[in-house]
Amino acid sequence: MSLYLYEIVPSAERREESEQIIAEFDGETRSAGGELIETQVTAGRDRIFAVTEFAGCEAPRIAADALKAADIEGPSQVRLVGAELEQIKAARPEAGYLVEWDIPDSIDMDTYLARKKEKSPLYANVPEVSFLRTYVREDMAKCLCFYDAPDEAAVLRAREAVSTPVDRVHQLDHQTVTSK
Repeated sequence: MSLYLYEIVPSAERREESEQIIAEFDGETRSAGGELIETQVTAGRDRIFAVTEFAGCEAPRIAADALKAADIEGPSQVRLVGAELEQIKAARPEAGYLVEWDIPDSIDMDTYLARKKEKSPLYANVPEVSFLRTYVREDMAKCLCFYDAPDEAAVLRAREAVSTPVDRVHQLDHQTVTSK
């Protein structure tokens, strides 16, 4: 079983369009033999992050025009860190914020995972923030970290507590988060 990340840029920033794109994407994923694990939509509805699972096959490229989207990046194989896939499937936990970190070339997967294990207990220093999960791309280009927090400033304090940079922070739109 392999997980894949797709980043979808809608052609318009309307809630209805995001919901339609997610429904179309889910259909494309299922017809290719995969399962949509979760989608997260930014509060501005300018980006949809979708994680899929494919067993025994590689994830397909999906054309942006098939979803009536402006662009699709991916599939990029990812590894789930900090949570179990079965937990994600069962609970579909909501996140309030997503942090993207463009991982430097000097960090390989083993180094990343060791650092994550070492630093994660430091999140306790920022009790108002809950670290939920990370998807790290297997090519080590970047990782996506999900948090439940009262605001962006709290997320940034949590990142500072674990000494991890932030390249982009997205507040997520809970009303359009959809998972099958």
